[in-house]
Amino acid sequence: MSDVDVLNYALTLEHLENAFYREGLETYSDDELMDASVLSEYGEGIRMNVPDHIRTVGAHEAAHVSAIADTVEQLGGTPVEEAEYDFGYTNPSEFLGVARALENTGVSAYAGQAGTVADDAVFGAAVGIHAVEARHAAFLNELNVESPFPMAVDEPRTMDEVVEIASQFIVEQ
Repeated sequence: MSDVDVLNYALTLEHLENAFYREGLETYSDDELMDASVLSEYGEGIRMNVPDHIRTVGAHEAAHVSAIADTVEQLGGTPVEEAEYDFGYTNPSEFLGVARALENTGVSAYAGQAGTVADDAVFGAAVGIHAVEARHAAFLNELNVESPFPMAVDEPRTMDEVVEIASQFIVEQ
């Protein structure tokens, strides 16, 4: 598998995450996000920060899409296009739950492909994105009243495992 193939795989996931946050932020108001039942254990100070933090995560995902697409083109490849998705959430708490699942999947996906990248610059960029995805996952784990750091060592997922998870949200490619 070439670095372009690995990057397009990562781009597929980043498109999914980017679309997810874009859609969720269009669907739910700040008040709806702050009042999500999953956040009921948290005080107002934390809940008030959630919409801005979610917007920041969404902006990061958009930046990841741009960076990876640019790198694919620099390597002579054609970046994969964004698909159509159905994320299945019906309320703000479910939205935050799906966000947690997507971010944790992203972390394990980057870890699973780290050893397959040949170009040092591509590897460095992927590790930088992986670190940001891990921070997103920790934040969303915490919001969903789960440990932000559940294990000392995360288990990487194979490409097939990640594609199986991601494909449940892809309506049309």
